Amino acid sequence: MTSDSTPIIRARDVMRPGIVSIDGMATAKEAAEKMRKENVAYMLVEKRNPDDAWGILAVRDLIKGVTIAGRPSTDVNVYEIMTKPIITVPADMNTRYVARLIFQAGIGRAPVEDAGQIVGMVSLYSLVLDNEFF
Repeated sequence: MTSDSTPIIRARDVMRPGIVSIDGMATAKEAAEKMRKENVAYMLVEKRNPDDAWGILAVRDLIKGVTIAGRPSTDVNVYEIMTKPIITVPADMNTRYVARLIFQAGIGRAPVEDAGQIVGMVSLYSLVLDNEFF
């Protein structure tokens, strides 16, 4: 609770639970097919080992790394076009700090981490629409 008795809304309260993931060795074609099947615009790229960092693949990465580059989607691996490392937010982080972090980092969304696991995704969209900021 804050001093004015307004409840604190945390990342876990507004995140989209669960997340679709893919291996970095998958092809861009496989990634696009999985995105279409799962109806998502981004996927978490799995760690290769415990010391590795997560990555993220968004539709815009496919457009930039395949379509605009003029490369066959079967010849491009996810690890070549993904963003890595990524910014994650703790599940218990106050949404006002989540919004500030995401905005200042210039990203639209961030995975939510709890006990070393990605448990969902929070976006600027969810922060605005699912909160009482306005």
